[in-house]
Amino acid sequence: MYNELPVSALPEVEEALQHDPELATACADLLLAQRTLEGLRCEPRPAVSARILEYSRTFPTGS
Repeated sequence: MYNELPVSALPEVEEALQHDPELATACADLLLAQRTLEGLRCEPRPAVSARILEYSRTFPTGS
């Protein structure tokens, strides 16, 4: 999934996926989950950021 295997191991993994339907299904599920997670936003909504900044202004500045 993350291209961590050495190239020499790929044929063995491919063969296992071809001959083990349960393994192939699990791999396909993981790949789908990976693609789905990569497509999610990784930043807060603007309203959340605004609330955090507003809250931070309630603290004394130390000046």
